[in-house]
Amino acid sequence: MIRIAIPNKGRLHDPAVNLLKEAGLPVLEGATRKLYAKTTDSEITILFARAADIPEYVQDGAADVGITGLDLISETRADVEVMLDLKFGGANLVLAVPEDSPINFAKDLKCMRIATEFPNITHRYFENLGVKVEIIKVSGACEITPHVGIADAIVDISSSGTTLVTNHLRMVEKVFSSSVYLIANRESAGKIEKIQYIKTALESVLHAKDKRYLMMNVPEESLEDVKRVLPGLAGPTVMKVESNTSILAVHAVVNSDDTFATVNKLKNVGARDILVIPIERMIP
Repeated sequence: MIRIAIPNKGRLHDPAVNLLKEAGLPVLEGATRKLYAKTTDSEITILFARAADIPEYVQDGAADVGITGLDLISETRADVEVMLDLKFGGANLVLAVPEDSPINFAKDLKCMRIATEFPNITHRYFENLGVKVEIIKVSGACEITPHVGIADAIVDISSSGTTLVTNHLRMVEKVFSSSVYLIANRESAGKIEKIQYIKTALESVLHAKDKRYLMMNVPEESLEDVKRVLPGLAGPTVMKVESNTSILAVHAVVNSDDTFATVNKLKNVGARDILVIPIERMIP
């Protein structure tokens, strides 16, 4: 049995559940108030946990696999295998001070107080700079601390910067960049094949997200012009259309950002009946 730990709530919960669904592992009877849930694979279950606890759950074997932020993995210093960047939940840990503070660089905070929910990352950051500071660990509402005299600056998560502006703070420097990762227990050796299947399934969704599948009919005399427009992953696939020997069916995978321009170029060189299809999964 494989147990996958995912965040039980918060901004990472829904994207994690959706990614598993897209990978063919939908969560069955799942709810944030439950501890466990089944998937469509009888050998894989879901464990709902606090995102901050998932690295240690995976390290200690309570879960074989986990989905959580790189910032939390680094903060807990959990001994886990970091397998795959899942490309969502991007955010930065930033050093911020009040808008009217004279501080402009991290080195200016020597011997000052820094409030944070991430004391280990913050300690390593200032240690690498050779700057001695007093780190004050808080468990929430970090942005308030400079305004009530608890700290001179904060190190906190910022996705868009809106929270900083709302609380009259400004960023001084970026401390750590994070996104959500797939991690695995180093001792789950007997389950490595199934864990690899999970990684491959998730990876196939990520590979497909920025790709589109194009299908079109092409007059035989236009094929070379179409090929120049459509290199595809390894060149387009070309097949004869049985009902009309002078028409060829051409299929190719292209980057989604290039689709608009590519379709127009294809029409200009003679392609017709062009279909643009999203790709759910693409396994290398």
